[in-house]
Amino acid sequence: MLNRIIIAALLLLSGEQSIAQTFIKNDDTHLHYMGRVQQLDTAAAMFWSGTTVSINFNGTGVKAVLNDERGDNFYNIIVDGKVIRKFNPGKGKREYILVADLPAGKHVLELFKRTEWTMGKTLLYNFTLNKGAELLPATPTRKRKIEFFGNSITCGMAVEDSTGQDRGSGPYENNYVSYAATTARHFDAEYYCIARSGIGVTVSWFPLIMPEMYDRLDPSDAKSKWDFSRYTPDLVVVNLFQNDSWIVTRPDNPEFKARFGNQAPSAEQIVAAYRDFIKSVRGKYKNAKIICALGNMDATKTGSPWPGYIEQAVASLKDESIYTHFFPFKNTAGHPNVAEQQVMARDLIQYIEQNVKW
Repeated sequence: MLNRIIIAALLLLSGEQSIAQTFIKNDDTHLHYMGRVQQLDTAAAMFWSGTTVSINFNGTGVKAVLNDERGDNFYNIIVDGKVIRKFNPGKGKREYILVADLPAGKHVLELFKRTEWTMGKTLLYNFTLNKGAELLPATPTRKRKIEFFGNSITCGMAVEDSTGQDRGSGPYENNYVSYAATTARHFDAEYYCIARSGIGVTVSWFPLIMPEMYDRLDPSDAKSKWDFSRYTPDLVVVNLFQNDSWIVTRPDNPEFKARFGNQAPSAEQIVAAYRDFIKSVRGKYKNAKIICALGNMDATKTGSPWPGYIEQAVASLKDESIYTHFFPFKNTAGHPNVAEQQVMARDLIQYIEQNVKW
């Protein structure tokens, strides 16, 4: 008899706790996602750099149930617009306290994916608000929308490696401080980032090139196609060709051989490949402004032919809404650090403000 009373009490307590807490499923309309996210039956799959999910609430804390594919991804936890910590969800499904002991009142929590899709995907199952908390309407979609297509520079690879080793692993990558995300925040724009370190237009350091990746939802699955009607940017920024500029001079590289055989592509072939990719982007976004950028690594150093290839490709398209803009060569080793990314952001922001109406 006593055991039955204890069990009943525990069940009652458990029921009271579940009622006291507020559960928000992955596909709840109160959540606001930015980035190409795949909604599965019980979880949202997050792949791309800069993917963000935000929740508005009146309360003091938030938990989330997550499962990272390999435990290699890192996120920024952002509360009321301020990054409060770097977060590394582990492999396996479990619940995490994202934030606790906030001052009572209204708050916005954002989970921002710092790392690129090669680190694996993260599954988000649900959020839980603390006892007495109130779920508030989702953040309205911002009026401006921007999308970036890029490589490691846009990903923010090694941006926080202060040792000079230029390490590309998760702890040192941070798309949040990249020129791309910084520019989007400056204009208070929705932000989508389609990027991978090492990728090119004609050749990459691996078999996949941007014209084969740009239209994917799950970037690791060639059959997983993105529905471009789900997000139509006002402005597209393309920052590619850095990796091409290196690999086309390396005939012994296996990807060179796979793409070109024994003969490096001619200038005309390079220009045509870039033109065709931009035409594909224009085909998806009929009215977007498109900035064809390059830099700030050595593809834009003095004497480099690569800015000229882009200028020729854009000129041949005869489209007044497609622009070219080149970041000055940073003239330092490795990938751009935080300060150099911020220089790029200021440069791009100024160019947009002076030249693009959107």
